[in-house]
Amino acid sequence: MNKSLKIYIFILVLLFAVITWVDSNRPKPIDWTENFESYSKTPFGLFIFNQEKEALFKDSIYTLNESPFEFFDAHYNYEDEDEGYSISGNFMAIDENYTIDPTSSNEILTFVDQGNTAFLSMKTFPKYLKDSLRFDLQNIYFQDNISMNIKGKSNSFQEYTFSTGAHGYAFVSYDTLNTQVLGNLKLENTLYPNFIQINYGKGQVLLHLQPVAFTNYYLLKKNNYSYTESVLSYIPKGNLYWYPNKRLNSGISNSPLRFILNQPGLRWAWYLFLISMLFFMIFRAKRTQRIIPILKPLPNTTVEFIKTIGNLYYQEGNHNTMMEKKSIFFLEKIRQEYGLDTQKLDTDFCQKLHNKTGKDLELIEKAIHLIKKHRQTQNNSEADLIELNSVIEKIIEPTKK
Repeated sequence: MNKSLKIYIFILVLLFAVITWVDSNRPKPIDWTENFESYSKTPFGLFIFNQEKEALFKDSIYTLNESPFEFFDAHYNYEDEDEGYSISGNFMAIDENYTIDPTSSNEILTFVDQGNTAFLSMKTFPKYLKDSLRFDLQNIYFQDNISMNIKGKSNSFQEYTFSTGAHGYAFVSYDTLNTQVLGNLKLENTLYPNFIQINYGKGQVLLHLQPVAFTNYYLLKKNNYSYTESVLSYIPKGNLYWYPNKRLNSGISNSPLRFILNQPGLRWAWYLFLISMLFFMIFRAKRTQRIIPILKPLPNTTVEFIKTIGNLYYQEGNHNTMMEKKSIFFLEKIRQEYGLDTQKLDTDFCQKLHNKTGKDLELIEKAIHLIKKHRQTQNNSEADLIELNSVIEKIIEPTKK
C-alpha cells in the first residue's frame, strides 16, 4: 500500500467520524410528511391508530394484505348469487388520497350494496367514484386553523379546531335524497359538509374528508381525539376489514444498511464514501490501464470473390447464366437506388428510368431489349454477354457533373 492510498483512506475515515459525531449531537428534524403508514411514528403516520384500533372497535378486525377485490371476491358465493358474500361488516381505508383501483372500488360498492358499510377518509376521490355515489367536492379553505363540527347522539353539533396539516376540502354537491350530513367545515359562520353518509343499496358509504384526524399528531390531543371517536362512532357494529393503502411493512426497510440509511448524517457519509471510492477506482484504473493494441480491420474481399465466381462462369462458357446474373444485378440495383418496379419491363418503365438516371433513352431501351431477348431464347453467345454487360455498365455508371 503506497503512501497516497494511506492518505486517502485516513481522510475518508476522519470525514466519516466527523459527520457521525455532528449528526449524533444535533436534534433529528421532524418529518411532517403525510405518509399515513400504519407503522410510521411521524406526526402524520397511523402508528397510534393501528395500535389502538382494537380498543376502538369491539368486534373482530381483519387487516387486508391484498387488494379489496382479491379479498372480497374470494368470499363471494358465485354458485348462489342471492346469498352473495359469506362475510359481512365494515370496510375501512384511510389515506391522503384515494389510491384504490377501479376494480376494487366496484367490489367495495357491491359489498356495500348487500347491506354492509364502507368508511373512506381521504382528501380527494376519483371521478368514477363521484359519479357512482353522485357527489362532488372542492377545496374552499386555505388557512392554518380550521373549525369543524360533528353531529352528536343528541343531534347537536360539537365544534373542534384543527391546525397543522388540516385542509379545507368540503362537499359542494350530493344527492340530498340519499345523503345525510354528519359533519361540517365552518368558515365565517357558513357550514360546508365534510363528513356525509350516502345510502347505497342496502348499505351505506361514509365519506370523510379530514384523514389527518386519525394521525399520531391529533390522536395525542385530547380534544381532537374526541372528534376521531365521534367520527368512528358512526361505523356500525360488526367485523372491520381494515385496508392500509400503504402496506403494513412499508415503513420497515429490509436492507442490512437500514440503520445507516435512516440516519441523515450516516446516510450522507455512506454516499460520500461510495462516491469517493468510485472516483478513486476511476482515476486509479486510468493510471494503470494497459495499452490497448491496435487491431487491423479484416480486409474486404468481396470484389475478389465476385471476380473469382465470374471467371468460373466465364471459363465454363455458361453465357446464359452470366447474362441472367447480370440482369438480376442490374434490376436489383434499379429497385434499391431508384425505387422502380421491375416486374413489368415496358416503354413506361424505360421512360421512368430515363427520368431517374438521366441516361440516354435509347441506351435504356436497348438494355431492356437484350434482357428480354435473353430470357426468351436462353441460347446466348459470348458476343451477347459482352454487349449486355457494356450497355448495363454505361447505364449504372455515375453521371459526371
